Amino acid sequence: MLDSATNRPELPAEIARRRTFAIISHPDAGKTTLTEKFLLFGGAIQMAGQVRAKGEARRTRSDFMQMEKDRGISVSASAMSFDFKHFRYNLVDTPGHSDFSEDTYRTLTAVDAAVMVIDGAKGVESQTQKLFEVCRMRDLPILTFCNKMDRESRDTFDIIDEIQENLAIDVSPASWPIGVGPDFMGCYDMLNDRLELMDRADRNKVADSIEINGLGDPALAEHVPAHLLEKLIEDVEMARELLPALDPQSVLEGHMTPIWFGSAINSFGVKELMDGIGTYGPEPQIQRASPRAISPEEKKVSGFVFKVQANMDPKHRDRVAFVRLASGHFKRGMKLTHVRTKKPMAISNPVLFLASDRELAEEGWAGDIIGIPNHGQLRIGDTLTEGEALRVTGIPSFAPELLQGVRAGDPLKSKHLEKALMQFAEEGAAKVFKPTFGSGYIVGVVGALQFEVLASRIELEYGLPVRFDQSQFTSARWVLGEKKAVEAFAEANKLHIATDNDGDVVYLTRLQWDIDRVARDYPDVTLSATKEMMLQ
Repeated sequence: MLDSATNRPELPAEIARRRTFAIISHPDAGKTTLTEKFLLFGGAIQMAGQVRAKGEARRTRSDFMQMEKDRGISVSASAMSFDFKHFRYNLVDTPGHSDFSEDTYRTLTAVDAAVMVIDGAKGVESQTQKLFEVCRMRDLPILTFCNKMDRESRDTFDIIDEIQENLAIDVSPASWPIGVGPDFMGCYDMLNDRLELMDRADRNKVADSIEINGLGDPALAEHVPAHLLEKLIEDVEMARELLPALDPQSVLEGHMTPIWFGSAINSFGVKELMDGIGTYGPEPQIQRASPRAISPEEKKVSGFVFKVQANMDPKHRDRVAFVRLASGHFKRGMKLTHVRTKKPMAISNPVLFLASDRELAEEGWAGDIIGIPNHGQLRIGDTLTEGEALRVTGIPSFAPELLQGVRAGDPLKSKHLEKALMQFAEEGAAKVFKPTFGSGYIVGVVGALQFEVLASRIELEYGLPVRFDQSQFTSARWVLGEKKAVEAFAEANKLHIATDNDGDVVYLTRLQWDIDRVARDYPDVTLSATKEMMLQ
């Protein structure tokens, strides 16, 4: 049976109820707190732990690295699956800090939509804008949550104008705030003509909705003080006149974003946002792949690795590959073909995540994210199928912006260091280059904080103190071209040549002049700042 809107076969009910999305924001907009509340309402946890809370509430469930817990920031994308009403949500929390943006970019290849979290006082910030551009390149639908309305916030129209101007997207309010800062008492639900009031006494409790019959209902005056009610009526009437009505198709096409207002820390507005993701968010989408695209309703199972995380459980030196299922109905114990190596893999211990907790996954459907524990066979960009040689495309790897040499505190442990570095390279936490000349390795990252995280993790996970030193090189580029041309180029530029952990040739540069010289003198090769993580 065809879906009349898309002329595609209707999805099986289990796949159609999946909603797979990422949360994106500038650091400190409240993204991890919002994630906690999603889990709370999904019945997955009993008590949400705010990132900056104390004691028992300090243990946020989506931050599992020691450094994340110490600093109160997310530095690694984590995946969580839970049910809410009749939907199955697969949520990927991403690092907000720009130093970890590559992890976020890769994550956005594995989701069908994004929830953009904005701080009501700060509006659209630089990292939000960068991440939005990546969503735009991928045509991802975006739903917006304006957080921290219980603190001093900007005017609602100003926030909406800024989103429309900076991000060039239509904004349609799904709710409208009543008061701001200390006066913030809730929202008017513009989609359902309901009054939603905030319970300031219990942060994990949601006050009941109050059904009203439009803005003219006298019952409104029983709940909202006169001065706030007057402003609410005026604002909502103006918003309905000036702003576009919510068009579900326009949302799915990425041209419009509905916006909800609330306070994640007070559990307010979160339930409405979750309902919105179910109602307006997309079902699992077709995945781009070579030689053909993969449709979720296909009977045969396929999936791709978008993230590898090592030592999630320090007691077991394990590596878990995060796999987005692209099609079919996966069952535990299935044999899937690892397309890169052409070898069969029995998937006997797949896991479902609830951040640091995990449980055995007996089954999964297209749209789900499962973890496959492995000993290094699976890398970012790998595709698993029931036999067909398909490769999911478009998972990027970016040239590092900072390069440093690295050495072990104990010179006798250089072999251990090599093993640790290779693991982090395969995980995508850093680029590791082996120069043709000289000994040792050069580590490349996008942001300086990544060096701290690496040093901390190598010491914690391998018991190996390390030192990072300045490198003479400032950036790296992958060398692309015919095999002969690349070999001749490498031979003529030995002092600048290294290989990455896949064995691909890399040109290390000191100045922009180096890159310009190659473009001028070697027309047969191209220096690329990105590498698609799809191995032939």
